[in-house]
Amino acid sequence: MGVLKLVTYMMFLFNVLIFIGGICLLGVGIWLVTDPDGFQRIVTSNPLLSAGGYILLILGLALSLLGFLGCFGAIRKNKPLLVMFFVLILLFIIVELIGVILALNYQKMVKQEHFLVELQRFYKGDNASEVFSQSWNTIMIALSCCGISGLNDFDNTSHFHEMYPFTPWPDACCRRDDPVSGKILDREKCMQNTPGFTNNQGCFMTVSRGLKKYISISGAICSGVLVTEVFAMFTAICLYYNFD
Repeated sequence: MGVLKLVTYMMFLFNVLIFIGGICLLGVGIWLVTDPDGFQRIVTSNPLLSAGGYILLILGLALSLLGFLGCFGAIRKNKPLLVMFFVLILLFIIVELIGVILALNYQKMVKQEHFLVELQRFYKGDNASEVFSQSWNTIMIALSCCGISGLNDFDNTSHFHEMYPFTPWPDACCRRDDPVSGKILDREKCMQNTPGFTNNQGCFMTVSRGLKKYISISGAICSGVLVTEVFAMFTAICLYYNFD
């Protein structure tokens, strides 16, 4: 009887941890959906990364409900609820394993060449109205950087050069007295690449650091929840066979 009570408490504890993990994923999902750094908008060719915030929102909410279901089943000593919990948690484990593997793979895909291809293909300049170009303009101005690796990203292989053949790089690459005010020091000297008037360094390090941070946090939480779910699944089996 004492062992059964201990297993029940363990089941309750594991499900509380699952519930907390779900809340954490929900929080990360909200953080990604609000897109505070604008990184989500520039990853146009990767729909999974673009939809990552919404996936985490759904997963976090579902895990929270699952944790509540497990706690309720353990407290009420309800066998059907424990069976339902076992089946659902098994499905979640499979989904999360796939998610962790994908997260690790996509983290490896955060490479300079990938972003350079995207920038040269889709960037349309300072006055573009679509989200991709606006996001890049915001990032380049705010971080005082230019393109992915530097000024050469806007050479004759880029879509920007096709649109503006006589402009070597966008105004967003020009140095400003204040990134917030957006006032260019001297546009003419900037276009001549006069030292002190152009941001020569690329934005890749900052952008990749932000994306890897998103992926790492999500993967770490999923991994922790995954381990907890395995223990919860086994305790659910023990309770099922010991409840009258």
